[in-house]
Amino acid sequence: MSYTALYRKFRPSEFSDVKGQDHIVTTLKNQIRADRIGHAYLFCGTRGTGKTTIAKIFAKAVNCEHPVEGEPCKECASCRAISSGSSMNVIEIDAASNNGVDNIREIREEVAYSPTEGKYKVYIIDEVHMLSIGAFNALLKTLEEPPSYVIFILATTEAHKIPITILSRCQRYDFRRITTETIAARLRELMDQEQVEVEERALTYVAKAGDGSMRDALSLLDQCIAFYLGQKLTYDQVLEVLGAVDVEVFGSFFRKICSQDVIGIVRGLEEIILQGRELSQFVTDFIWYLRNLLMLKSDEGMEEMLDVSSEHLLQMKEEMNLADMDTLMRYIRVFSELSGQLRYATQKRVLAEIALIKLCKPAMEQSYDSILQRLAQLEQKMEEGIVAPPAASGTPDKPERDAGSGGRKPEKIMPSALPEDIQLFISRFQELRKKTGNWSQLVLKGAQLRELPEHAGVQIILCKNHAVDEKELAEEVEQTVLRELNVKMKIQVCTPDSDPRFEDPVIDLSGLIDMEIDIEE
Repeated sequence: MSYTALYRKFRPSEFSDVKGQDHIVTTLKNQIRADRIGHAYLFCGTRGTGKTTIAKIFAKAVNCEHPVEGEPCKECASCRAISSGSSMNVIEIDAASNNGVDNIREIREEVAYSPTEGKYKVYIIDEVHMLSIGAFNALLKTLEEPPSYVIFILATTEAHKIPITILSRCQRYDFRRITTETIAARLRELMDQEQVEVEERALTYVAKAGDGSMRDALSLLDQCIAFYLGQKLTYDQVLEVLGAVDVEVFGSFFRKICSQDVIGIVRGLEEIILQGRELSQFVTDFIWYLRNLLMLKSDEGMEEMLDVSSEHLLQMKEEMNLADMDTLMRYIRVFSELSGQLRYATQKRVLAEIALIKLCKPAMEQSYDSILQRLAQLEQKMEEGIVAPPAASGTPDKPERDAGSGGRKPEKIMPSALPEDIQLFISRFQELRKKTGNWSQLVLKGAQLRELPEHAGVQIILCKNHAVDEKELAEEVEQTVLRELNVKMKIQVCTPDSDPRFEDPVIDLSGLIDMEIDIEE
């Protein structure tokens, strides 16, 4: 006897076997008990939530010779014929491949004949949104006034594509995504029947990977059992089969991102790829991990809503303090954009590396949340006594002070007030710049100003490495100040190259590049 897939073998045969759709099951059973059966039903919902299954059970129940509290008896001739697929009273139609007007006309001709046995002829049209406009119009009149012995059950995953004229003639039932707990409990029940040993963590992860679909979860579990046939299925084995990553790996990635460890991030991603993990699954799971951190940080009462173990919950409580909520939302946004890009990308690894580096380097983006993160980093550096380069022209910077001998960390010292003449020069810098020569005006445009130690004068830092004689330009500005302000002031001119404060640390990634690089001295 050939093997039957789990989702087919354990397909519910009565309403009590259906999990996660109690609001629909109760309504249909009440209709059958009270003999208030409608002529047209529309079942909407995501894949694998039980639309076709409930349609078949409903067809069996309305034709059952001895129904029990709205449930089919499964013993009469009608129930057995419908279960075996040999009944002439239940007609299943796939609208994806039978979507033309002629197909619907055949149905219109068939409904004129009453059932040879049983009470109702039930037409189950799956993926009904695939019908053409002409087919919908052909179905409209029959759907509005069908014979008393005909029931239409339309199933779809995209209800918004169905014409309103069809929707208004049907009783609509929206199928919900099945919760992870419900799916995991059902999987445990079926594994006990199959006498297969499976860890609870493994079943929980498979249920979560099913994404609200019982059928998807059963298919994934079937795949994992086949790979480790005859063995106890563990959590690590499920991760290996599905190409997923353990939660601890996400914690390690998150800590490296917060510490801006670009080398560690790239090496970690390379290790995941070498292990054969699926990048799309990694990105999806990491988004979920960041979402859990955001939930924890937003409210302490969110702990009960997170589907994680107590061990991982303790770890996440420590990690949530490494970033604020705005930063976490930026991380989620960047990875959500990456998830959409990976679907059609040929170079998935490159896109993943760019996204991870972008998280470590918010300066690569000009979005609002990246600017907030950069400001938070600057505030942290200032609290630690690290003076950052000036951000705008005309803004005086704090003087740098030596820490002295002993190798101690420099103390944070507030700068003294600027003398009146230096304040006057800074406030009128743009006006004074226009008093210099044409080339000097261009060179000084966008320059930044900084007070020299001991109020000795002003240092002008050019925004670009212009081809200019710094000493000559300084003398020209000194003459302009003397002429316009009647003040003798020392001016020092330097470029970003000559100012050591503008030297950003360069990250060496050469050890991670698999190619020979010739460096010319």
